[in-house]
Amino acid sequence: MDFIDQIKVLSAKIPKLSESIKTEEATKNALIMPLLDILGYNVFDPTEVVPEFTTDYGTKKGEKVDYAIIQDDKPIILIECKNIGADLDKEYASQLFRYFSVSEAKIGILTNGIIYRFYTDIDAPNKMDDKAFLEINLLDIKEPLINELKRFKKESFNIDDLANVACELRYTKEIKQILANEINSPSEEFVKYFTKKVTNSPFTQSVRERFTVLTKNALNQFINDRINERLKFAMTEDSLSPNSIEPVQTSSFKEGKEPPSSDISDDNSERIATTEEELEGYYIIKAILRESLDLKRIAIRDKKSYCGVLLDDNNRKPICRMYFNTKQKYLGLFNGDKDEEKVPIDDLNCIYDYADKLKTVVGSYDNKKLDVEGIN
Repeated sequence: MDFIDQIKVLSAKIPKLSESIKTEEATKNALIMPLLDILGYNVFDPTEVVPEFTTDYGTKKGEKVDYAIIQDDKPIILIECKNIGADLDKEYASQLFRYFSVSEAKIGILTNGIIYRFYTDIDAPNKMDDKAFLEINLLDIKEPLINELKRFKKESFNIDDLANVACELRYTKEIKQILANEINSPSEEFVKYFTKKVTNSPFTQSVRERFTVLTKNALNQFINDRINERLKFAMTEDSLSPNSIEPVQTSSFKEGKEPPSSDISDDNSERIATTEEELEGYYIIKAILRESLDLKRIAIRDKKSYCGVLLDDNNRKPICRMYFNTKQKYLGLFNGDKDEEKVPIDDLNCIYDYADKLKTVVGSYDNKKLDVEGIN
């Protein structure tokens, strides 16, 4: 089984296991030790993984870090574990910080079994940074980040390579966060930069307010345009044929039945034209899910009252519905039980506000598939 598939299997177990996990020790046994095993470390071999690791100096008496991964008789990774669901933003890293400074380890990991934060000493030698250079959420798997996790496998661990990668990952992450903040709420400095590029008007209060709105709208439009351009280019290889968007008489999603071919009308008057807005909405949904799955798995089916987006072109796997044929647009969202919630949206950009729900419902279908295949 590929590394990414092993991670997905572990991820699929979390929702069910979390109901029974009540303690930190249970978190270690059910979630953290299995991940160490996937990374190739024998958790039962004290020459590889030392539980309750302690040093003889530099820390409080009796204080221990949960795990140390050993290489050549020296600790290379320190792991501080917390109970599942624990808020890692609290001062939980302080103990890890103290151990890091007096050990030879160059990587520190803080985890609650779901979220893993990776630290090193970018800012000052032998002093653990306040900011993690990598964060992985096993309930929100992003393949590029899982590829970075591969670097921590026993067979490929190289601290020199990791040091360089850690810098790139952390600074890239921080730049992306700055951009995200500026897009959501442009700062005065950011707005002023663009204002000066397009006008010689003094940067008065009224100009600032006006260009704050213009800057935010321009950035969102630019991003949407770029996404749509890339998706339309990709769609040339997997373009929508007329048959792929013909109306299909589907039964209730709850019933989970595929419509018989005899229910599909051959009358041209019954054929439904998919609108440009519906196609744009479809492109946005694919853009949102591009890191979660293969885009070829996302399909569109149009009906009189709505345009549906499905996973694997399967009526039993609705991702969402677009109700764009009335003055007030609605987006139909589904949970893992296929219950639909219709939410009003002002424009297509609002679809991005529900990205997490779209990713969650897609993930729920794949997790159920894993359960059916006997993973427990």
